Amino acid sequence: MQRRNSERELASRWGTEAVAAAKAQAAERVRVDAGAAGEPERRARAEQAMDPAAAQPRATEEGDARVFPRPLPALTVAKPKPAPARGLWTHGKPRSKGRNCKRSSGRRSDEHRSQRPVTVDSSKARTSLDALKISIRQLKWKEFPFGRRLPCDIYWHGVSFHDNDIFSGQVNKFPGMTEMVRKITLSRAVRIMQNLFPEEYNFYPRSWILPDEFQLFVAQVRMVKDGDPSWKPTFIVKPDGGCQGDGIYLIKDPSDIRLAGTLQSRPAVVQEYMCKPLLIDKLKFDIRLYVLLKSLDPLEIYIAKDGLSRFCTEPYQEPSSKNLHHVFMHLTNYSLNIHSSNFVHSDSTSTGSKRTFSSILCRLSSKGVDIKKVWSDIISLVIKTVIALTPELKVFYQSDIPAGRPGPTCFQILGFDILLMKNLKPILLEVNANPSMRIEHEQELSPGVFENVPSLVDEEVKVAVIRDTLRLMDPLKKKRESQSQQLEKPLAAKDDPDSELAIASSGNAYSEAHLPSICLKQVFPKYAKQFNYLRLVDRMANLFIRFLGIKGSMKLGPTGFRTFIRNCKLSSSSLSMAAVDILYIDITRRWNSMTLDQRESGMCLQAFVEAFFYLAQRKFKMLPLHEQVASLIDLCEYHLSLLDEKRLVCSRSGMLGGRPAYIGSPQEATPAAPLAEGNLPPCTDKLSHPRHTLS
Repeated sequence: MQRRNSERELASRWGTEAVAAAKAQAAERVRVDAGAAGEPERRARAEQAMDPAAAQPRATEEGDARVFPRPLPALTVAKPKPAPARGLWTHGKPRSKGRNCKRSSGRRSDEHRSQRPVTVDSSKARTSLDALKISIRQLKWKEFPFGRRLPCDIYWHGVSFHDNDIFSGQVNKFPGMTEMVRKITLSRAVRIMQNLFPEEYNFYPRSWILPDEFQLFVAQVRMVKDGDPSWKPTFIVKPDGGCQGDGIYLIKDPSDIRLAGTLQSRPAVVQEYMCKPLLIDKLKFDIRLYVLLKSLDPLEIYIAKDGLSRFCTEPYQEPSSKNLHHVFMHLTNYSLNIHSSNFVHSDSTSTGSKRTFSSILCRLSSKGVDIKKVWSDIISLVIKTVIALTPELKVFYQSDIPAGRPGPTCFQILGFDILLMKNLKPILLEVNANPSMRIEHEQELSPGVFENVPSLVDEEVKVAVIRDTLRLMDPLKKKRESQSQQLEKPLAAKDDPDSELAIASSGNAYSEAHLPSICLKQVFPKYAKQFNYLRLVDRMANLFIRFLGIKGSMKLGPTGFRTFIRNCKLSSSSLSMAAVDILYIDITRRWNSMTLDQRESGMCLQAFVEAFFYLAQRKFKMLPLHEQVASLIDLCEYHLSLLDEKRLVCSRSGMLGGRPAYIGSPQEATPAAPLAEGNLPPCTDKLSHPRHTLS
């Protein structure tokens, strides 16, 4: 009946011919999407390639040499699925005639039909499309390669969170992640942690931001050389927004930096070059590890058990004035070395210019290397890096998906590029928000003629990462498990293994027996006890977000900063509110001059962290910096908890007269914010609380 009504409505708007054409298009779409109908992936790509209108300017995805545009959506009419024939299951397979084949009850068929497949929108997947299609097919889920009018369970984006407007489901990108892993932003985030915990964050090379810190860079290099004349360093310059090795070069002296106009339009990071890497077959190599950030709050991190090792194509020598420009010797970027005549394509995981990381570990293990220690150090590096990134990611997240408003949940696969030194210490090179998930490579058949050839090494690693990420994010898994548990209870009571419930239970389990074990290993919160003490900046970010006031804002206004000082009782005779205003103006002005994004005025999170460090050093003078900061955070959280408790007591007693409590000015106030002490009603004077030991 619903189908006939929809057809009548459509016919009244578009005419009978439009309905007939729409039916034909829908039938063709079903035929193309069917897993057994020829080659759906190639046909979808062919149809996408015929639509030039979809090719639009976008952010760069690592390894993205091709773009698969999507065609304009066609008018479609949903066709109801035909009722299953008698004696068939709902998916069309004949019922077995063994002893377990009993008459199906209505409840059994309803439960089986309710187990719909997970739906995935792959219309924005771009270069990860091939690996994603294979993963969806292995999981027996439902793919929508051209999008869907109804919401999907999972949306797979190729570049960023904003590839599409999404208000429900799950999306494989976090808002702000692309900005956070840019070389300058990553260096600043890690530097904050290095100031707090220098020994814990010594896996990241010393870095300077150009052009802002060029003079500091020159002065520090000169100072070290004066103290140690034998020190002959090499530095590597990396453009902030560069990828695939674009614009990277080596220098021996600060005067060699190319200053002419490029740094102003394209800022960069200069780092100390790690000149003693571990070599295999006399070649330098790096490791691409895939890390799944499953959740931001609570923090959940998974690491793939295997990755890729990308090799240089020229035997390594320590940097000298003669070989500084030999990119095939010093830079491990796959996109660069693939153009070398020495690049070796191999279908073996243990040979060639791209191999699996597990093959490298096996080789090292055969030489007596403690592989468990190597893995432990790498896991520690990953967790510490993510801890450095999460504070500002939280600010981005609350800006794009404010609390209380509809929006998707997020997860993301990150690509960590790690260099193993000769002493087996891992060094973080960079983090990629959009690691290449292509499972093919270009092969030159004749001069100027290339063909895309499947890469078995890429497919083995990348398909497993995407497939098992989907398994971990499966939105229907809990529902299936709860159904299975409900079916197992009466099954256990009746103790009848041959009953219809036994069949239902086995069906509800969404059998993954045909799939290999999950290749992603949880490392956080599994090892949270060992690393939670590092999350000081994360707690500062919570304070920062609390006083932002306006939902969706990313910068703290002067009123919000004053309210923070007042509610946390940080002002004193030696720090007046006038001095607080001057502190806000000075720090905010300096940070705004260093950032390119001027769309919003106010104090950014990193400026707030600098101000917080200043306040902590004033209040707790005799302690190390991390203890000063931890003590001030404890003090702030204590006073704010008192305000929250007072507000709760007063709201319960009805003393607020039905009015919500506000802090700050009306423009920056939110009903959920804590009461400022000056605004507390009389009932709070009767409350008594123990004094905080740090105040």
